[in-house]
Amino acid sequence: MDIIQIVSISIVSSILILLLKEQKSSLAFMLTLFTGLIIFFVLIQQISHVFLLIDYMAGKADIHGVYVETILKIIGIAYIAEFGAHLTKDAGLSSIASKIELAGKVFILLLAIPILTAVIEAILGFFPG
Repeated sequence: MDIIQIVSISIVSSILILLLKEQKSSLAFMLTLFTGLIIFFVLIQQISHVFLLIDYMAGKADIHGVYVETILKIIGIAYIAEFGAHLTKDAGLSSIASKIELAGKVFILLLAIPILTAVIEAILGFFPG
């Protein structure tokens, strides 16, 4: 029951953060960061099971490993960028959060180029010479 643990940690942390926010705002933020990291690491364990399943299914479907690996990297970048952006928004730094989101989108675009190239080449292969 990992969700119960995550929700319990979140509720206890939220109460502590609300109590600390008035007197020790820097400590409250550190607790926010620490809680987010704990939740993130618990989720990484669960996500690894999903990645193994996707890899298995791709092997069964005879999909080239490079494409699956690239898609998994894209998903990872999206989650990490979102996580970082939310943490910086919690710190009141919306401007930096938007830059993190932009960086995530650029990295996703860079990783997607080989897949887009393969799709375009496949489409062009259907047209006669």
